[in-house]
Amino acid sequence: MVKVIMGKRGSGKTKQVIDMVNYAVNVESGHVVCVEKGQKLRFDINHQARLVDVSSYPVTSYDALTGFLCGMMAANYDITHVFIDSLYKIANDDSPDDAVSFIAGLEKLSAEHNVSFTITISADVESATEELKKYF
Repeated sequence: MVKVIMGKRGSGKTKQVIDMVNYAVNVESGHVVCVEKGQKLRFDINHQARLVDVSSYPVTSYDALTGFLCGMMAANYDITHVFIDSLYKIANDDSPDDAVSFIAGLEKLSAEHNVSFTITISADVESATEELKKYF
């Protein structure tokens, strides 16, 4: 399963993700991972969730992010949910079409490895393509 939360800056996406991460830690049987750029969530999410600051790694594109996520999943078979906060910022690419291609790849990973993905995108919902809206 892949879910996208999209909205302009200040619309409450991050608060929603914090609540979802904390809930997932309590109800899911595997490991919960939250990927962000920077460390703004470190005091807000449950310490049992694995918080990963991608700015510590050379992740600067959708391809690099895909490889990064695959590496994490290969190293830890117990991951059940990955949250990605601010996708456009992490990938350095705000193209909705590129995001859809990336998310389609995540959909395949999700099905093959039984991992759920929740992604936030900071942009106006009106800018989303119909393909992207199906993940809302």
